[in-house]
Amino acid sequence: MTNGWNHFIYKLWSPIYDRLFNRGRFLEARRQVFRNLNWKNEDHILFVGVGTGSDLEQVDVNRFDITAIDLSGAMLDQAKEKFADRPVRFQVMDAQQLAYADDQFDVVVGSLILSVVPNPVQCLDEMLRVVRPGGQLIIFDKFSPKDGQRPSIVQRLSRPIIKWFGTDIGLSFEALWETRQIDGTLIEDVPVMMNGMYRKMVIMKAIPEHT
Repeated sequence: MTNGWNHFIYKLWSPIYDRLFNRGRFLEARRQVFRNLNWKNEDHILFVGVGTGSDLEQVDVNRFDITAIDLSGAMLDQAKEKFADRPVRFQVMDAQQLAYADDQFDVVVGSLILSVVPNPVQCLDEMLRVVRPGGQLIIFDKFSPKDGQRPSIVQRLSRPIIKWFGTDIGLSFEALWETRQIDGTLIEDVPVMMNGMYRKMVIMKAIPEHT
């Protein structure tokens, strides 16, 4: 996958994305991810890869200071239309090169983005970089089985085909986590959908020790 290919494929996806991935079990999965949040009023929150704004529909956007980015202008246009009269800042931006200062946000949400970007290691580090120490990174995405389990034959055969449609079903979160450059603590890791293929992770960025 490349940024150029993602521009193309998600322009095609944009008119029908919600009909496929914001209803039924996908909608229930999103609701599960955003239940029981401990966010505070006026927290600065960044949604990375916000797409059509499906995740924003699960939170009270009026309570928070929200910025939402996506590489695809076509997908972002769908989100802007939904939230035209709401206080959300939308920006076209590459999740692998976030144009924000270190420690800028109280919470960063990366939903179905690590499995899409060409360099998920860099994307993970960028999301951690812009979270303040003690803040949270919330990840909702699909990953290969953990604990060394081998993907099924169907997953192995279909992975290169599915990549053509703009996503990777063979990404290992555990491998990503081992290669990160910024420290954090994984405080939640729960299966959400499809027998744990889709998972929710909550990471707290490390607070530097002062000497």
